[in-house]
Amino acid sequence: MSKYLINRLLVAIPTLIAISLVIFTILALAPGDPMGEFALNPSITAEVRENIKRSLGLDQPIHIRYFKWVIAFVRGDMGYSFTSRSPVIDLIWQRLPTTLWVVGAAYLLGALLAIPLGVISALKRNTVIDQVLTTLVFFGFSLPPFFTGLLFIIIFSIQLKWLPFIYNSTLQVKDWQSFIAQIQQSIMPISVLALWQAAMLMRFVRSEILENIHQDYVRTAYAKGLPKFVVIIRHILRNALIPVVTLIALDIPSVFTGALVTEKVFRVPGIGALLIDSIYKNDTPVVMAITFIYAILIVIFNLVADILYGLLDPRVKYTR
Repeated sequence: MSKYLINRLLVAIPTLIAISLVIFTILALAPGDPMGEFALNPSITAEVRENIKRSLGLDQPIHIRYFKWVIAFVRGDMGYSFTSRSPVIDLIWQRLPTTLWVVGAAYLLGALLAIPLGVISALKRNTVIDQVLTTLVFFGFSLPPFFTGLLFIIIFSIQLKWLPFIYNSTLQVKDWQSFIAQIQQSIMPISVLALWQAAMLMRFVRSEILENIHQDYVRTAYAKGLPKFVVIIRHILRNALIPVVTLIALDIPSVFTGALVTEKVFRVPGIGALLIDSIYKNDTPVVMAITFIYAILIVIFNLVADILYGLLDPRVKYTR
């Protein structure tokens, strides 16, 4: 097991280096000038703009800037934002709690709904329950989050006036009333994300349950006299979750990097909204930091998924 982890880590390092090189090169060669906002200000002369550009290191060759960025990132320095002049790591830490609350709660809720509903749908195959759940999954997976978000705003905010449609980032939970307000403003973005997440996971759970339910080991378990609930939980579901684990593990990094579209629809001040705003403003350090952190999380949780395989399936051995 330890040798397997070491080998995976040794493979992950050049992978991350290649990813960082590609991302940095694309952002460096992308159209747009980070100093464009100063060009419209008549009080800032060309000489001042050049001094600012020099202070940010934008006058140096791409390869020099890349190596400086790698060295700084390893030290924990992600640079400074071109627009706000604030450290990038501070901007990310400011947005991270909101993203973890909204996207994390939605992801957890979606997973908690998808697994039992997927099992029920598979066990009740071709019944009314299965048809209803399959129809809901079809709509939940087919409708994009921005459409569902706008639909929720029209119904629950404009028509019924039950929930606020703009997320109040200045709200601080200090008492019971402010806690209720926090829950109310989080219901719609969490529900939109949870609906899509549950629909995506549920169809995989249902498919895997149907694939395993007629296997020989299931018939053997029933022949031993095991109760149906035990067979489903300990045997069928355990094997059915093996491919689902990959899907869940690879999607967990989105919990940390935010939901791009949903955060913009509901004005949630998360990392996803920060990424979109930074792309619009050509704020390269912020875009580079967020995208590379996402790549690191993908590699890490891919390794976590491989480790979980061994826990779910004893047949998996980490040997050559």
